[in-house]
Amino acid sequence: MTGFARPMTTTRPPPFFIADNPALDFLNSIAVPVDAKVEWLASGGDLLAWLKQAGLAPDEILESFRKGALPGELDAIAAQARALRDWFKPLVCKHMGRPLARRALRQLEPLNQLLARDEEFGQIVVRDRLSARNHDRGHDKRAVSGLAWRRQRRWPSPESLLFPIARSLADLVCLEDFTQVKACEGQPCTLLFLDRTHGSVRRWCSMAVCGNRAKQAAHRARTQQARKR
Repeated sequence: MTGFARPMTTTRPPPFFIADNPALDFLNSIAVPVDAKVEWLASGGDLLAWLKQAGLAPDEILESFRKGALPGELDAIAAQARALRDWFKPLVCKHMGRPLARRALRQLEPLNQLLARDEEFGQIVVRDRLSARNHDRGHDKRAVSGLAWRRQRRWPSPESLLFPIARSLADLVCLEDFTQVKACEGQPCTLLFLDRTHGSVRRWCSMAVCGNRAKQAAHRARTQQARKR
């Protein structure tokens, strides 16, 4: 993410986008992927870089805030993003693995308060070709014209950067099945993901990382056991 203030250091791995859900990817912006905790939202520049990689804000908006924000303003928004993440993750961990009950709404009041400040709206636009092709193939059974409804957002201040994150959190609790939310079984990995596999068999954040480590550990255990015989 060159061009953003305080870019990610060369010793820090790139952020993980392995959750199959943007809200869970946001919660994974602090994690212990190997043996040390890594923070990907340590500064305002980090937040801009993460939002760009997550595709949650247009490049031109991110660039305008980078150039126009007051000193320390973006760092303050990054601190709010971290606070939002650190409040929301325990809630997800508490409820994951089972359907989310209606009574959870009371715990989500801070999120509703943040969403109430959003300036999201919608516009009628020309339907893109991919959507039209999917309709022709029967993927969308509703009556479809050549037009579509597209969500848009006003970005009046750097605080606006929190709103697409908040919307992704709302979509997680409203649209996703919490029985599919899992934590990686690798130790000491703390990454979360949405298990959309057939039969819900996903166990690892990544087979290339934690899955491979588990295989190596199992192989060492079998080797040691064989030597004792």
